[in-house]
Amino acid sequence: MKKIFLLFTGMLYCAMLFAQEYHLTGKTISHNGHPLTGAEVRIEGLKQVSKTNSEGLFNFGLSSPGWYRIQITLAGYKQLTRDIQLITTTKSLVFVLDPLVHQLDEVFVKDNLMEIRSKEESMNVETVKRDFLIKNLGGSLMKSLERLPGIKTIGIGSGQSKPLIRGLGFNRVVVVDKGMKHEGQQWGADHGLEIDQFATREVEILKGAASFVYGSDAIAGVIELKPPLIPLANTISGAVDLTGKSNNGFYGTSVNLDGRSNKWFFDSRITYQNYGDYQVPADSVHVYDYAVALKNGYLRNTAGRETNLHFTTGYVNEGIRSIFYFSNIYNKSGFFANAHGLEPRRVDATLHDASARDILMPQQEVNHFKVINRTDFKWGRHRFKVDLGYQHNFRQEFSAYVNHGYMPAIYPDYRQEPSDLEREFNKQVYSANFKDQIALGNHELSFGLNTEFQNNKISGWSFLVPAFRQISQGTFVYDKFKLNDQIWLHGAIRYDFGRIDMDRYDDWFPSQLGTGAAQGSAYLTRSSDLTRNFNSLVYALGMNFNSGAFSLKWNAGKSFRMPIAKELGANGVNYHYFSYEKGNANLSPEVSYQFDLGLGWKAERWSVNFSPFYNYFPNYIYLNPTATHDYFYGAGNQVFEYAQSRVMRYGAELQAKVNVFKGLTAEVLGEYLYSKQLSGDKKGYVLPFSPPASVLFNLSYETDLSPKLKEAYLSIDYRATARQDNIVPPEKKTAGYSIFNLQAGTKIQAGERWISINVQAQNLLNTKYLNHTSFYRLIELPEAGRNLILSVNIPITKK
Repeated sequence: MKKIFLLFTGMLYCAMLFAQEYHLTGKTISHNGHPLTGAEVRIEGLKQVSKTNSEGLFNFGLSSPGWYRIQITLAGYKQLTRDIQLITTTKSLVFVLDPLVHQLDEVFVKDNLMEIRSKEESMNVETVKRDFLIKNLGGSLMKSLERLPGIKTIGIGSGQSKPLIRGLGFNRVVVVDKGMKHEGQQWGADHGLEIDQFATREVEILKGAASFVYGSDAIAGVIELKPPLIPLANTISGAVDLTGKSNNGFYGTSVNLDGRSNKWFFDSRITYQNYGDYQVPADSVHVYDYAVALKNGYLRNTAGRETNLHFTTGYVNEGIRSIFYFSNIYNKSGFFANAHGLEPRRVDATLHDASARDILMPQQEVNHFKVINRTDFKWGRHRFKVDLGYQHNFRQEFSAYVNHGYMPAIYPDYRQEPSDLEREFNKQVYSANFKDQIALGNHELSFGLNTEFQNNKISGWSFLVPAFRQISQGTFVYDKFKLNDQIWLHGAIRYDFGRIDMDRYDDWFPSQLGTGAAQGSAYLTRSSDLTRNFNSLVYALGMNFNSGAFSLKWNAGKSFRMPIAKELGANGVNYHYFSYEKGNANLSPEVSYQFDLGLGWKAERWSVNFSPFYNYFPNYIYLNPTATHDYFYGAGNQVFEYAQSRVMRYGAELQAKVNVFKGLTAEVLGEYLYSKQLSGDKKGYVLPFSPPASVLFNLSYETDLSPKLKEAYLSIDYRATARQDNIVPPEKKTAGYSIFNLQAGTKIQAGERWISINVQAQNLLNTKYLNHTSFYRLIELPEAGRNLILSVNIPITKK
């Protein structure tokens, strides 16, 4: 009996032992202690599966102790496998999952922002990126853009140029830099734009009337310069650009360094350029009737130096972005000595020809300082943008004192201005732009307010333009309405008010008046005090239609431009043009009516865009040459007077591109412009600086040569330009010409860096030709000869 009892008791104990339940519990967390939800937990050999809850916890009930292998998996984390020995009835552990890091192959991200913008904008918009500027690097940013149809420049030697859009330039083209209208002394053909093309990430060109957004001066269009992108978080990066040119011994460098923590960033750049006299394929030129010999084809005294400094800093988060831009552009360059002043015969050729790199008189020094703050933030449906800016443009022109009229033969000692300071312009500009964008259903509404104040002082022994103060204000409403997936409608209206106050200017020397016994002398008043107020109401209407491969856009609008101080009050010798210019205080604001059409077709292997336009001015302002010569106060130069007339213009641009086979593309870029004055003294003539028709043929091949040589390309341009027989005196007819340009380059891997190398051969055959829109066209000066350009970009990146 006793044995039976012991056997029963043992069996009961064993049953109790095996029937006892064991618990394995755990918690899954990330490396920074956060609980991980949804992790899948398995025990090898068992069918049990558990998932962690919101606190990262899981629990298994097991029937016996022993060794168990546990596996935990969660997307984005490495799988965890661990052997656990279970002895007690309950065991609780913490499991830390490591993030899963994949080493990805090189990823290329291609945006279609430009394509989207083109489909939604009714205006003719052209966008080029930095690689285009590098491949077509010219002496200035505007020269680099000249390859585009409808874009020309007024060249001023090798380092300065002014833009022309569809044959219109000066104060009819607005240049916007980092959201702020660039204001210098852009009224003169010899005054270039103080812009550093190495500091430009992207250039957007609007062709046609754009006053409804940008106000006065945007009659021909807008060239908007985009700032560099904000650096990636927690990185330091940069690049070194090196450039050399054969024609004028140019060498330069631009060094960039930027960085960002999380919300704060900086971007800095310094650019230095040094160039000598540039060379043309000619032994002599004629400055009007005087023959000037050139030593080895070099234009004496066209050398220059340029030093540019940029610094950007800002704060960025999801709700607000505020960025400060600081820049200072300094340029010192010479004027072609034989084409400036009163007597080209007086030029000391021996002195100038002694060195191709010295900068003698006549010369100019220009310094342009900018501070711009751009802030944008969101509030509900609204997106506000505020731009505040200050600019200081200081320009001095130096030339040996030469008397004419009743000026004293020797420069007086009592004068405060130095004897070699011909002219000085000191302009300060304060600007503010406010914009509110709001989306209401299919409407994208924009409300804007712009205001600007200019204060321009003058100095020097020569007078041409009076000192002035100018204020302009404008407000606009712009609506972009999406009718459906294919059609966008555009409408805008704007009101502007402007006021200009010009100061009286009296000669610093007396002039003789009368004859005989009544003869006397007086300090002549060259410009009287003048105050003018201007206002204008402008508008724009447009439409975009996109259906598959076909696109159509049209835009019609009215633009205006306030007369500038030179047009209202000039009264002096322009030594660059050997002319005596007189302003007209009664000029009315210039008005333009324009219609643009854009037709496009984009197939898989080819595309074509055709953009005709028509333009009418009821009161175009122009400088009218008269039959009079001023021998008393103008040294015998021909008198030019500002006048107004009705003008009609029309033209078109054509762009066609085809992919012949993989890597090989052919492109055609063409342009045509015709203008005619319908009234005034020059009725029947065209407008000055009207570019002739031209067409550019391009053949390009791109490929990867090897794993360490990528994006290699070879490209050749052939540009044919027609004769320009339609001129307005004193312009001269210009013969047609054709030139070849060659471009090649590649990216070379050096460690972790990809170094870009680009080579150009401009005017490959050293062709002698005249550019009708050149500043020096009137003296039969040909364009620069063959020019070999090498540019290298070395990136720097550190995480």
